[in-house]
This record gives sequence, structure tokens and C-alpha cells, in this order.
Amino acid sequence: MELLSRSKTGKKERPVKVLQFGEGNFLRGFVDYMIDIANEKGEFDGDIVLVKPIEFGTLDRFHAQECQYTVSLRGIVDGEPAVLNRVITSVADAVAAHEEYEKYSSFAKLDTLRFIVSNTTEAGIVYDENDRLEMNPPRSFPGKLAKFLYERYRYFEGDREKGLVMLPVELIDDNGIHLKECVLKQAENWKLEEDFKNWLNEACVFCSTLVDRIITGYPRGEDEKLWEEWGYKDELIVTGEPFALWVIESEKDIKEELPLDRAGLPVIFTDDQKPYKQRKVRILNGAHTSFVLASYLAGNDIVLESMKDELIFRFMYHTVFDEVIPTLSLPEKELVDFAESVITRFNNPYVKHALLSISLNSVSKWRARCMPSFLGRFEQTKELPPHLTFSLAALMAFYKGDEIRGNALIGHRDGQEYQIMDDAAVLEYFAANSAKPSGEFVEGFLSNQEFFGQDLTQIAGLTDAVASYLDEISAKGMRKTIEDHFGHDDL
Repeated sequence: MELLSRSKTGKKERPVKVLQFGEGNFLRGFVDYMIDIANEKGEFDGDIVLVKPIEFGTLDRFHAQECQYTVSLRGIVDGEPAVLNRVITSVADAVAAHEEYEKYSSFAKLDTLRFIVSNTTEAGIVYDENDRLEMNPPRSFPGKLAKFLYERYRYFEGDREKGLVMLPVELIDDNGIHLKECVLKQAENWKLEEDFKNWLNEACVFCSTLVDRIITGYPRGEDEKLWEEWGYKDELIVTGEPFALWVIESEKDIKEELPLDRAGLPVIFTDDQKPYKQRKVRILNGAHTSFVLASYLAGNDIVLESMKDELIFRFMYHTVFDEVIPTLSLPEKELVDFAESVITRFNNPYVKHALLSISLNSVSKWRARCMPSFLGRFEQTKELPPHLTFSLAALMAFYKGDEIRGNALIGHRDGQEYQIMDDAAVLEYFAANSAKPSGEFVEGFLSNQEFFGQDLTQIAGLTDAVASYLDEISAKGMRKTIEDHFGHDDL
């Protein structure tokens, strides 16, 4: 069977407008997928060149397939399970920054280039004082970008029309702001001319972005069956869910140059992404953190199984709609629509999302994802939000254990061990305190400002409520406790 290639896809040649740092599954199943659709609909007319920014790895598979590949999106569409396959032709080439430096750096001189996309992991946007201008290339991503932009600045003699738009998708807050800070710091460290720094500020745009799509990667074990179905061999398949959202915050209006929304794609251009970030963290991530530990102790192992469990589904639903959404600032319809899309995603039959995977670092996750909703709802009603209050007790019940083995605290469900993964200080705290009487255990945990940034025992009634739930969970089990308190809520 022949490999997928340009001759099979009939790829059209387009001007290279995008240089992409990172050739991984997420960018190919998200950004490159969107640009491919925009090309097809006549809204963009631009190609992408992928950059392998690190020395590790190879681009052999990309060159063998001439950068053509298939994205297979699997999930619930219009209420029914669906698989949407698309052959992507928006990628023109792939280059290794270290092994092919001259070719890589030549793109700085490309007149048609306008956008830089990056996904170099959360640790990628970090200033490295040891980077030097004479390195080919510098080691860090901000160092590489600073040198690339400087070479472009010099080649075009500081032309303000030749600046670039940076679109980092790394999962850190204000990613564009931090990337710009690192680049400017590098320019300062290298003692580059003031006009270059002015060019960075005046001609270039550093956008902060929020991205959302579950990408499940290469379908190992299914690939040969898919090749038979499609009639070609593809060793670069990317699978993911149909849902997607890309929020792009920019000081300058770039939507005419990147008209992805006009192509019908889920892209929002804004001057403030924070409400969308808050929506995602509180509803999507907050829902996960509020129900997964209780669901695991109630006998479930994956998110899909939890959604089929009427008791857990009801608990999750009322947490989101009764206690989270009322605390958010976006219009209610937008919040409800997003919450309903989250429920659809949780019910994706093609994604087996393990609850234990989601349980990692749940103490800090509860603080970031659930505590703002808890405090906001308490402020609104002057009453404890019952589901979020119970989620604290579920967290403490899940974290009960007195043995640390390796990097994990050992918990028990129905006589079977499971691993609790968190920072060492968190695990040591629970190992030392789990056996205390509930009231003492809860008071010590909720008053720990290292965990919560404040003393939660100051909230009237919270310590007693969590301790009472914890005693019931210990006496009756998680499922019966949820049934007794939340089993009769109407949907």
C-alpha cells in the first residue's frame, strides 16, 4: 500500500505564511486543521512550514509523506457518534532548526511570512540567559525566536511592514505577554540596537491565546485497519475530538489577516481572553475536579463510565449549572451552551479518559478550578454550595492513606490499592494526618494556607459540613453518601 503523498492529495501550492515551532499532534490536529479548512473556503490561501525546534527526534515520516496527513475527529455530532476524516494539505514542508539551520533561518527572509505559531510545552516559554546570538540556533524557544526576528529585521532593514504575528498556544496564562517579555529580555542581553526593540513593539504582534481540543494522537492498533479503509498508508494520523475553541487576544486587530472565523471555525478574536479562560477552567476543568474523585470511590474508572452513572452525572450537572455558572461573567446563554458542549465531550464514546489520570495534583487543582466558584457562590447566597462543599470531602476521602511508596501515597478502594499522585508536601501531609478524627483532620486541612492561600475554616459552617460528609463516606461508602444527599435532585 502506497504512502499518502502530494500526488494523492493533489496539494495546491500556496505562499508560505506560517512558520510553526512544533510538529506534534496538537498543532497538526488543531491549528493546521483550521488553516486547511480556511484554505479550502478561500479565506486564507497560505501554507505552513513546520519547525522541529529541538535536537531530539526526526522528520523522516514528514518527508516520506511530503507533509500530507489525515486528521480523524471522533465524538458526538448532532447527538450521534460520528467520525470526521480530513486529509490535511496546508503543510508545505518541515525543517529541523538544529540540523538544517541555514534552511530554517532562510525563512526569516521570506516576504510572504506573517505568522509564528508555537507549542513548545509549558516549559518552552522561558528566558535562558546562556543563549547567545552567535548560536545557530540558540537553545531556548524565545532565544530562537529572538534571533529569527532579528535576522528578519536586519534583512528587511527595519521595515515596519515586515513584522510578524506571534500565536503561542502553550498552556500558560498570558502566553503571548510572557513570550514577548522573554524576547525583549534576550534582545537586551545581546545588546541589540534600540530600533530593533522598537520594531518588536511597533511592527510585531504578540497574541495571548487559549486553545481547547482533546487530541488523542496516533491510533495505535487501529492504523492498519484505517489504511485499508482509506486506501493509503499514513504514519502521521492524528485523532481527536470534534470540539474546538481558539480564543486569540491581541492589541491589534488581526482577524482580517487570519479570517478563520469567516471560514466558520470556532475562533474568537478579543482584546480580553480572561472571561473565556475563566469559563474553561471553572466549567470544564472544574467539573472534572469536582466529580472525578467521588466517582472513582463510587466504583467508576473513566469519565464516560461516570457520565453513564446517573448518580454521578446528576451530581456533576448540578455542580456546573447551580454552583459554577452563576458565578461567571459571560452572558448566560454562552455559559450554558459551553456547559452543554462539555457534557457532550464527557460522553465521547471514543475517548477513554481515566479518572486516576485526572486525579493528579487534585489539591492545587481544587484551589485553581473549584475554589473561586465555591467562594463566589458563597458570597452570592451566604450559604455553602452543597456540591462543591461535598467535593472537598470527596477529595479528602480519596487522599486518605498512611503509606508513601515511591512517589505515590497509597489509597484503597474496595480492598484494592490505587496511587495518589501529588506534590511531596501534599502526600506527606495526608500520610501524617489521615488517621486523625474527622473534625481535627478537616480543620487542619482547610486551615492550611499553603494549600489554599487562605484559611477556609473562617467560612461559617464549612469545617463541620466537610467533617460530617467525611464521616458518612467512611461509615456508608461514597455511593450511598451521594445517594442520601444528592440522589433525588431533578435535572
